[in-house]
Amino acid sequence: MEDKKILCVGLVCLDIINVVDKYPEEDTDSRCLSQRWQRGGNASNSCTVLSLLGAPCAFMGSLATGPVADFVLDDFQKYPIDVSLLSEHAQCSFPASVIISNITTGSRTILHMNRNLPDVTAADFSKADLRQFKWIHWEGRNAAEQVKMIRQVKLYNDSLPQQRRITVSVEIEKTREPLYQLFPHGDVVFISKDVAKHFGFHSAAAALSGLYSRVKEGAVLICAWAEDGADALGPDGQVVHSDAFPPEALVDTLGAGDTFNAAVILTLSNGGSLQDALTFGCQVAGRKCGIQGYDGIVGK
Repeated sequence: MEDKKILCVGLVCLDIINVVDKYPEEDTDSRCLSQRWQRGGNASNSCTVLSLLGAPCAFMGSLATGPVADFVLDDFQKYPIDVSLLSEHAQCSFPASVIISNITTGSRTILHMNRNLPDVTAADFSKADLRQFKWIHWEGRNAAEQVKMIRQVKLYNDSLPQQRRITVSVEIEKTREPLYQLFPHGDVVFISKDVAKHFGFHSAAAALSGLYSRVKEGAVLICAWAEDGADALGPDGQVVHSDAFPPEALVDTLGAGDTFNAAVILTLSNGGSLQDALTFGCQVAGRKCGIQGYDGIVGK
């Protein structure tokens, strides 16, 4: 199991990050302090963090063709991340996010464009050799197809002893009704603060207690709550909590949730406890918020 990979399934896009000293007012002409391109997308970002933390990992998603795709592929190889399961689509627009990052507050505003690039399908997923993986994580997107993919993993797992089975995790970040069908399909389910609030909950602990009935028997439900840290609830009924680990100076919150997910997944995939996973997730996410990009999350 040691050499098996963690696979993340979801989005890769181009982030065009504009750094400003204050959020632009309406109908004004402002100058950026800097601009940079960065490979983005939840699942793609989580792969970056997993690789930096020393985990063999792979990414599965859709890729348009052209110069932006070349930039993205070069960046994948920088870490390196296995992209042999990428599905290329010619004549499609490459998804991009224009991000306004406030250097004073560390906040970010995201404008995302994704016109016609299809998400990966269950048919695409069926081509994967599942023997390579010990953990597969889905960023909630085309949920009906993703449920079909997870069922393929279940069929594969049914023929194996418990210790050799693939662990499945899902992330439900957006407040879109179709995504909620993913709740009962993860061994580990990540929900966002936005989703928790959408269901009427005002703390991570309350959200876990209120939504745990939606997950399958034996699953772990996790909710991060920004500066309030993160909570998790497992089959023993005990809520586990970690405080946040804020940096000395807030620099860049872009991808903090993806960083948290990756650190939690890595810890659990290596046999760590739920408490250790939450604490490590909050620590690494805190480091990420104190740097620009990801390359400084290790070694501090």
